[in-house]
Amino acid sequence: LVLGLLAVRLGLPALVGYLLAGVVIGPYTPGFVANTEIAGELADIGVMLLMFGVGLHFSLNDLLEVRRLAVPGALLQIVVATALGAAAAYGWGWPPGAALVFGVSLSVASTVVMLRSLERHAALNSMTARIAVGWLVVEDLAMVLVLVLLPPLAGGLGGARPDGGALGEALGLTLLKVTAFIALMLVVGRRVIPALLWRVSRTGSRELFTLFVVAAAFGVAYGATRLFGVSLALGAFFAGTVMRESEFSARAAEESLPLREAFAVLFFVSV
Repeated sequence: LVLGLLAVRLGLPALVGYLLAGVVIGPYTPGFVANTEIAGELADIGVMLLMFGVGLHFSLNDLLEVRRLAVPGALLQIVVATALGAAAAYGWGWPPGAALVFGVSLSVASTVVMLRSLERHAALNSMTARIAVGWLVVEDLAMVLVLVLLPPLAGGLGGARPDGGALGEALGLTLLKVTAFIALMLVVGRRVIPALLWRVSRTGSRELFTLFVVAAAFGVAYGATRLFGVSLALGAFFAGTVMRESEFSARAAEESLPLREAFAVLFFVSV
């Protein structure tokens, strides 16, 4: 809180203060050291709630509208940034495999930082935000494939011959899982979750309504990770987009806002 206020007074985003707070209580500075394991768990909750809240602002139709710009743009950006990063690392004397991984790491924007910036400038409902979010979703999906491809290719990147059979099998299975998850969200999720939210709202209980909203966000995110290999953040985002189809989506966003704000701060501290 103190460093966040100080950052704002200096004309900087509050998240700069949160990052500095994490450095102060981290293991690389003298003094008190926070429990990094718990911090990581709280950060996961923050990412899920934040991405869920962003999903509540974007319907699936909004994302599909910008696909002709977001998909090729994101893929081209990943290729160019990877090439530039790999070339720089190779120029520093890194081995080709390490240089390539370094380039890939630089090619992806932080979804959470981008969204916080859009929120800070009150631009979350603009066309620019739609394109940016669609772009980030494509990047997240691409990184799912990259993380699957890296282990089979690790030997090849280090000089050994990669196992082509294992690589093809891993890639095919991942593509199948991601496709199944997206299809499940499009066909089943956008009908089932709004219907359940409507039934819960009929009880007249505010706490049950809030509990269902949070449970839906965490449940879809967890299921996406465990069953389909999709990141927690992307799973929570799709949970928000399908709940956006409900007439109670605005209320869901309002009820989850306090939790979202509190845990999002902890994400930056954890970083």
